[in-house]
Amino acid sequence: MSFLARLADTVTRYLAEVAEPREHLALLRWQIGQGHALDQRTTFPGHVTTSAIILTSDHSQVLLIDHVVIGRWLQPGGHYEPAELFHLSAAREAREETAVAGLRLHPWHGGGDIPFIIDSHDVPGKPARGEPPHIHHDLQYLFLADGDRNLSPQIEEVHAAAWKPIFELEEIAPRALRRLPKP
Repeated sequence: MSFLARLADTVTRYLAEVAEPREHLALLRWQIGQGHALDQRTTFPGHVTTSAIILTSDHSQVLLIDHVVIGRWLQPGGHYEPAELFHLSAAREAREETAVAGLRLHPWHGGGDIPFIIDSHDVPGKPARGEPPHIHHDLQYLFLADGDRNLSPQIEEVHAAAWKPIFELEEIAPRALRRLPKP
């Protein structure tokens, strides 16, 4: 199955099974319908990214990165890189940026590849790269990991990686915080 067909199926399932009433993902669905190469970071007005919301087993902490370019604490993630399943792209980004060990997909996913959240958000342009302001259609996956293991941030992209109290998600991902299953 092609990337675009997998994405269309994933978005359809997400909207039917997970999305809240006001989540329509209109731009993402339009871009899919137009056949845009959403797996390419040069596709505008938007393209796909993947990220990982990583919790400790007791859901008391979340792994966050201090992003070099953005200058704030966020969940690990980045531009989509080819993978058999979307959550594998998110896991790869998390491992690359933090060296987190023991990463495993949260049982919420039921072993499937449907995102925990699909968040389409504005990204400022980078004139030096010829990038206009655009949209990241971020497929967010929920993971568990051992919070007592050392982290090693990828210095080119991340100032720091740290386990933070779960309530820190309120500032960066309030919908994810509301949607979290009870441990």
